[in-house]
Amino acid sequence: MLDLNVTAQTWPIRGSFAISRGRRSAVEVVVVELRDGDRRGRGECVPYAHYGESIASVTALIESQGKALAGGLDREALQAALPAGAARNALDCALWDLAAKRAGRRAWELAGIAQPALLTSAYTLSLDSPEKMQAAARANARRPLLKLKLAGPGDLERVEAVRAGAPRSRLIVDANEGWTVDIYRELAPRLARLGVEMIEQPLPAGRDAALAELPHPVCICADESCHDRSSLAGIIGKYDMINIKIDKTGGLSEALELRTEARARGLKIMVGCMLATSLAMAPAMLVAQGAEVVDLDGPLLLDGDREHGIEYDNGLMQPPAAELWG
Repeated sequence: MLDLNVTAQTWPIRGSFAISRGRRSAVEVVVVELRDGDRRGRGECVPYAHYGESIASVTALIESQGKALAGGLDREALQAALPAGAARNALDCALWDLAAKRAGRRAWELAGIAQPALLTSAYTLSLDSPEKMQAAARANARRPLLKLKLAGPGDLERVEAVRAGAPRSRLIVDANEGWTVDIYRELAPRLARLGVEMIEQPLPAGRDAALAELPHPVCICADESCHDRSSLAGIIGKYDMINIKIDKTGGLSEALELRTEARARGLKIMVGCMLATSLAMAPAMLVAQGAEVVDLDGPLLLDGDREHGIEYDNGLMQPPAAELWG
């Protein structure tokens, strides 16, 4: 019989973090703990207001499954019991962790995946003035891959400043739905000349049909437009890549299926994250094996991390310790 425990936690961000939709100084997460005797499985999720989620709504959804979990609800049944989103993610990842503890094996073995290799993660530069973003780029110029948060007006100057501050780093950018078609037409070829390798979600989800007709001088990645496998029909022809986040897919189980189906449809893979601790990054590392772009830098942007957190060395991520997850 499983005991379910759900807690909300606040983790301060180092300084503050801004995207096109606003700025914040802390991140709120929900942690699920499933206990089976002396064995414990954990999962972490980030309720996202942009998707209509809150700490209260996600906690209520998770707690609604308490009786079912005590009666033997497994990962497969969970996919139908809850919709894709943060609540299902935390429960799904906790069930994976618990299954690994019960079996005395690592989660990647249970998933039929080879032992995870080291991954090079992007490091994200918060949206700011060109001068401040250049200073941040200079401070992180040793990192091999930088991701820039953009917003529309002034974006070319931001990218030029970052390129000057970190001339050897690879660059990708994320507009977080903040561009218009006209901005895209103007910026995409210029960013290509600056060596930008990928543009993430330039147009708002649901208003991105123009991407099917516009030129793609840079790889275009769907983030807000792609949640789970049901999103793929609206992706093909508009995007070259999808950003898989387990908080959007509703857990590791759907994320692995989404990766497989997206590959079969000819899409490239990015694996990203919300601002969160290493407990949220660990299952995502399984999905990120072989991905063209990895953006799992959440813990690096926080003031602290969990015990047994993932080790990073200039963007190079070590596989998670068993004491952390899986």
